[in-house]
Amino acid sequence: MNEMFNKKEKIEYSCCFTGHRKIQINKNLLTDVLRIEMEKMILNGVRYFYCGGAMGFDIIAGKKVVELRQKYPNVKLIIAVPCREQSKSFDYNSKLDYDYIISEADEVICLSEHYYRGCMHARNRYMVDNSAYCICYLTENKGGTFYTVNYAKRKNLKIINLAEIE
Repeated sequence: MNEMFNKKEKIEYSCCFTGHRKIQINKNLLTDVLRIEMEKMILNGVRYFYCGGAMGFDIIAGKKVVELRQKYPNVKLIIAVPCREQSKSFDYNSKLDYDYIISEADEVICLSEHYYRGCMHARNRYMVDNSAYCICYLTENKGGTFYTVNYAKRKNLKIINLAEIE
């Protein structure tokens, strides 16, 4: 019984990230807005951040969590990877960033040993199911980010779309 309470309580203080692989705005502007929104959440008690580790927005968000842990040491980075070989097709710099956030994570959850059709959606649903908040970078009404944000809406998460804040 106590374990269930702790899981429910953890969800209340958890946020997941989802966003496009290709960032269409200045990355410095995006990371500044991301930092501001994350700090607001942290100051309101959020301490667990779920990151999927995908190229683009996920890696930017994961690196920002690592950076903010210096100021807020109670913040935790949880990487949820869909499969062990997630990064095998990443470009060189993205692979370096991926390896960095994996090494800095407080917890790495691997949902499948091998890639299968739908494993990315399973990873995204896992992160949403374990969060009360979702910070996203959504600019298109299609694809995995769109699917994940709609799933988060159905699950009644508080959603902050950084693409709308600019």
